Amino acid sequence: MTKKLIIINAVVFVLQVLFLNRFLGYLGLVPAYAVGKGMLWQFVTYMFLHGSFLHLLFNMFVLWMFGSEIERYWGSSEFLKYYFFTGIGAGITNWAFNYSSIIPTIGASGAIFGILLAYGMAFPDRPVYLYFLIPIRAKYFVMILGAIELLAIASPRGDNIARFAHLGGLLFGYLYLKRERLVLEVRRRWAQSTRQKRLKVVKLREEKETREKERIDAILDKISKEGVDSLTDEEKDILTRASRRKEWH
Repeated sequence: MTKKLIIINAVVFVLQVLFLNRFLGYLGLVPAYAVGKGMLWQFVTYMFLHGSFLHLLFNMFVLWMFGSEIERYWGSSEFLKYYFFTGIGAGITNWAFNYSSIIPTIGASGAIFGILLAYGMAFPDRPVYLYFLIPIRAKYFVMILGAIELLAIASPRGDNIARFAHLGGLLFGYLYLKRERLVLEVRRRWAQSTRQKRLKVVKLREEKETREKERIDAILDKISKEGVDSLTDEEKDILTRASRRKEWH
């Protein structure tokens, strides 16, 4: 699957050059059109377009270097599912922060960041050579990349790089890889919340029954001291309702 993805991206880039990017606004992710005009396919097709040969070369190199390892580790089907999940998730994240923009977002970088995260979590202590020279553990490498993207977003100096898409790839990759633990945590919290609500209902019912019992005891004491004729209409109604409940039970 890694090889097929690289080939598809290369073929699409050749078509981009031949047709002078005429279909960029149709297949690239244009936030204002993707949802506003129902062009939802853009959340998938934008991943196969690239802005330059260097853009394509870098993404495909990283895909080959790290993606092939992940594919061997997971299997082709799981790898492909993860690739599209992170790529689409990156597009959704980019759309969420730029929903009115008409500038197309293109490139597989969101999915590539997802692949890097998977590599860092699968092989956290494996060395990665930063700039092909500096050895650094894979988990720290991914952390550094995430930090760089956050700092770039916070920087007042803008650029043409879809930083939110990169962070979206990391985010959706993490959610995918931790989905079982997250589901268990959601279920645990839901069960805990439900149990607390039930306990609260039981406590309120017990408190109500206690108050009613105290009221009835007070009425019975009044009867023993002053007789039935001393009761008010409200007190008689309370005794009547209590006796009916007792008969019902």
